[in-house]
Amino acid sequence: MLLRASTCELALLLFAGLLCRPDAPTVAGRASQVCTSCYIPPAISPEPITFKRLLPPGDPATVQEIVTGLGLHAAAGRARPYVVLNMIATLDGRATLNGRSGPISDSADRALFHGLRSVVDAVMAGAGTVRTEKYGPIVRDPELRRLRVERGLSERPLACVVTASLDLPPDLPLLADPDSQVAIVTGSDASLPETPACGGAARVEYVRARREDDDGSHARPSLDLPAALAKLHDRLHIRTLLCEGGPHLNTQLLSAGLVDELFLSVSPLLAGGGGGGEGEGDRGGGDSDLGGSGLRDGGLPPLRILAGTDLRSPIELELCSALEHDSRLFLRYRVMDGG
Repeated sequence: MLLRASTCELALLLFAGLLCRPDAPTVAGRASQVCTSCYIPPAISPEPITFKRLLPPGDPATVQEIVTGLGLHAAAGRARPYVVLNMIATLDGRATLNGRSGPISDSADRALFHGLRSVVDAVMAGAGTVRTEKYGPIVRDPELRRLRVERGLSERPLACVVTASLDLPPDLPLLADPDSQVAIVTGSDASLPETPACGGAARVEYVRARREDDDGSHARPSLDLPAALAKLHDRLHIRTLLCEGGPHLNTQLLSAGLVDELFLSVSPLLAGGGGGGEGEGDRGGGDSDLGGSGLRDGGLPPLRILAGTDLRSPIELELCSALEHDSRLFLRYRVMDGG
C-alpha cells in the first residue's frame, strides 16, 4: 500500500515539516508547499533511477555511477576551485514557473541534484536563493554522507552564501543546524547578528573580498568574486564548487571567467511568457544581493538561467555528455572560455 502512494505523499510521511525547496526548486527540493527548509528529498522509488547514456553512448547508469565518473576533483588543480553550475530550464528557456523551478523538475532531476552535491567540496548559492528556498543542511541523507567519506571528502560540503547585505533570516534552517559549516562570501565588513539561530548553531566564518575599484558610492559593497574564490581555495581548501544560482550570480561568475562546466536539466515543457514579474527560485531563483548597483528581481520578466547585465560576448560551450530519462535531457557542457 505504501509503495503505491505518490512521491509527494511519501515525502510528506517521511519528511513532515521539512521544506524541499518550495514547490520543487532546483536540484534540491521541489515537492510540496508544506516543506520549509531547502531540502529536496531524494527520489523515493522501489528501484534506483537509471538514465540512458546518449553521448557518449553506453549502458544505462544510476546517479551514483554517473557522478562517480565525473572526475571533478581530477579536473581541479588551479589557484581557485573548479566551478560547476547546475541549472534547470524548459525547452523555451524558462528557469521558473510562477517563481519556482519545482514545476519543471521531476524525480530524476532531483536525484541528480543530490548526486552532484555528494561529490563536491562546497555548494554555493546567492543570498536571494538561500532566503527564498529556506536552505537547510546541504546533504541530509546518511547514505550520501557515507559515500562522501568513502570518496575522501568531508561528511558534509561547505555551504557558501554569497551576499553583500548579509540579510539572512534569523530562522534560516542552514544557520540553525549545528552540523553545518557555512562560509559567508561578501565584500562587506559586517557580520551576522549573534542570535540563537543566526551564528549560534552552524559554524559560520567569513570570506571577505571587496573589489579594489569600489569607491563606496554603491549602497552595498561590491564583491570581488575572483579574490573570494581564491580565498575559498587557499584558506578553506575548496577544490570543487557547485553553484546552484541564482541567475544573477551565474552571470557574474561567467563574466569573471570563473565557470568551468554547466550541468543543464532540460525539461520537456514549453511555458511561453516573457512579461510580468516572477519571484526567486532555487536554480531558477534570482539573487542580485551581490553588491554594486544590481537591482532586485521583483517586476522583471520570467527568469532564465542567466540574469542581470549582458555578457561582454557570448561564451562558447562544448557538449561533453548527454543523458535522458522520460524525455528529459541532462546535458553536461564544458565552458570553452573559462578562467
